[in-house]
Amino acid sequence: MRSRERKIVLVAFMKRLMGSRCWVITLATGLSWPASAWAIEPPANPIYSFGVAPEYSVTFLARVSVPLLNVLRSKSDLQLRFATAPDLPTFERRLAAGEYDFAYMDPYHYTVFHQHPGYQVFAKEKDRLLRGIVVVRQDAPYRKLADLRGQTLVFPAPAAFAATLLARTEFARLGIAITPRFVTSHDSVYLNVARGFHSAGGGIVRTFERLQPEVRDRLRILWTTQAFPPSAFAAHPRIPVAVVERLQQAMLHLDDDAAGRAALATIGFKAIATAQDADYDAVRALHIELLDPLPVD
Repeated sequence: MRSRERKIVLVAFMKRLMGSRCWVITLATGLSWPASAWAIEPPANPIYSFGVAPEYSVTFLARVSVPLLNVLRSKSDLQLRFATAPDLPTFERRLAAGEYDFAYMDPYHYTVFHQHPGYQVFAKEKDRLLRGIVVVRQDAPYRKLADLRGQTLVFPAPAAFAATLLARTEFARLGIAITPRFVTSHDSVYLNVARGFHSAGGGIVRTFERLQPEVRDRLRILWTTQAFPPSAFAAHPRIPVAVVERLQQAMLHLDDDAAGRAALATIGFKAIATAQDADYDAVRALHIELLDPLPVD
């Protein structure tokens, strides 16, 4: 489906959903949302789900995410519940269904799920760009991508932006035939390669840097992609704009005090910055349509 057709379908969908009362609310921070029933009469003390892409094992993800959500609860006075999925394809289906009130997702997923169900970015990691990598074992003989011709490579998921799509696009561009195998997370990719189960795998710089030293020291980066905007913190359009703004402000000021800086450190961040939808136009310019449209269970 082309861009113009998608816009027509989305407008028609919103009109059917909201009738003639379809309008947009714009925040002073530059955010804009389709209006929702919650914006008029929110439930008392709602609990908002905060979905985090399963780049790591669920256990590790909960261990580093929950302290951050606890600090954000204190700063925003919002009830936030950690949520994720067992793997990236399941996370994608839940995003498509709008199951998460807030979500942290990679740049490509954001461009897809901004179209429908309408997630809107409001924050991103400060002073960080996203780069995909291909890793091999330290003692492997491979020195360039062409050396991996005919090999089986592991990736976290078919539609993982930097870890899978950018790497596979480069292999295709160079005419290097590989066999992809998909696992459950970035952690799984690195462990598969470190243990010698597969010759190489795709990941991103940020998750590689957060590996346990005993795993990271057994790997080396063979190739790195160009830089793209970092993963997006985004809100479902049903969330009242005032609620999004409260969470955004809490995030932007996390680095103001020791508790906030400690929470940021658990996820490998130094600070969080405001984000706009246009920040992700470089991703849209790649014209990736792997998840367009994505069926909903």
